Amino acid sequence: MWLVYALLSAVMAALVAIFGKIGLKGLDANAATAIRSVIMAVFLVAVVFFQGRTAQLGEILGNRRALLFIVLSGMAGALSWLFYFIALKNGKVSQVGPIDKLSVVFAVLLALVFLGEKISLVNGIGIGLIAVGAILAALN
Repeated sequence: MWLVYALLSAVMAALVAIFGKIGLKGLDANAATAIRSVIMAVFLVAVVFFQGRTAQLGEILGNRRALLFIVLSGMAGALSWLFYFIALKNGKVSQVGPIDKLSVVFAVLLALVFLGEKISLVNGIGIGLIAVGAILAALN
């Protein structure tokens, strides 16, 4: 099931780039990102509400360690989107998109260092190809 969700995530991320590029025309990227973030927050709170999982919000808020890392993740995500929308405003989707996908390479490297995850030779080759492909795709 993870693969289906990962593919859906990729399709939605592609739509973010297309809709974002169209919507940013003549607008401030940071202000647009702020509005987008509010919409995301309202949408996600509604999802939690309709799933009947509002009690879990208190559990998360009560777990200081988990909350710290969720806050850090949220801050990193916000900065990612700020930089992404500025890049989209000033560049082509066909160049910004591939460079943004270097996040996959960075995530794997960080998981190796900080989480002690292991990758196989085949996985390593795949990650290397993603890096090379992103750079080649972004060249003008």
